[in-house]
Amino acid sequence: MPQRKIIAVIGATGAQGGGLARAILDDKDGPFALRAITRNPGSDNARALAAAGAEVVAADADDPPSLDRAFAGAYGAFCVTNFWEHFSPARELKQAEAMAHAARKAGVAHVVWSTLEDTRRRVPLSDARLPTLQGTYKVPHFDAKGEADAFFAGLPTTYLLAAFYWDNFIFFGMGPRKGEGDALNVVLPLGGGRLPGIAAVDIGRCCHGVFGRGSDMIGRRVGLAGDILTGEQMAAAFTRALGRQVNFVDLPFDTYRGLGFPGADDLGNMFHYQALFNEEFCKSRDVSLSRELNPRLQSFAAWLAANKDRIPIQ
Repeated sequence: MPQRKIIAVIGATGAQGGGLARAILDDKDGPFALRAITRNPGSDNARALAAAGAEVVAADADDPPSLDRAFAGAYGAFCVTNFWEHFSPARELKQAEAMAHAARKAGVAHVVWSTLEDTRRRVPLSDARLPTLQGTYKVPHFDAKGEADAFFAGLPTTYLLAAFYWDNFIFFGMGPRKGEGDALNVVLPLGGGRLPGIAAVDIGRCCHGVFGRGSDMIGRRVGLAGDILTGEQMAAAFTRALGRQVNFVDLPFDTYRGLGFPGADDLGNMFHYQALFNEEFCKSRDVSLSRELNPRLQSFAAWLAANKDRIPIQ
């Protein structure tokens, strides 16, 4: 059997990187071997990956020399940053630059960079439709990733654009809330638009498909989604899955921005941006291509059927 090509995966114990890590390990006869990059190789998740056959390597995106070592000898690299860990676009930019530098130094043949739109290209800072945040951003967790695309220019890169994680209904406090009587409400600020969404694990599986296609995917922007639904369609799916009435409440953007939890203003701007450019944003996430890359792609209904017992009622 030919020697397997090493894919170095940043955030291998996280959401996107974890999905890719499991997809590589599940493909036991496939062409790739997993190098799981984590800051804490002694964590339970890292130990589980090692037990499943991964090479686990300690590295930190804030420590560029550690990335150089982690990427050395790899065929491919999956690069992702986590804004929600620190809420700092400047830190994301430094991390992305370090990843791109390490990939260039290692001479990797294929980089997948998990990016997002720089919303300032459509809504400049002078545009009052979205409040300006942190002085120089409209949607900080989008804009910094989009700005960081420049670091990967000249590298053999696929630019991967994810969508709203349905897992947010489990972990981010976005699950159904008690309404009137026995009814529940799903509350999101969609402005009457549709929302591309995907299970976090499917992002990693789609990324595995991108690496599998190799050079055909280099230079492309690949937007992922498992479904693109209105709020009412999501509520109807919840109703069927939970066996009780679930209604959709389209919260005003300013109300959402003012909810006060960390990042509420950022997320409020994100939803507002998606509503302003809804047709374009939905077209940028391709369900058919996502299914080609990942035949196991879950629809929202399928994801709900598998996860309904994990979704807390607020």
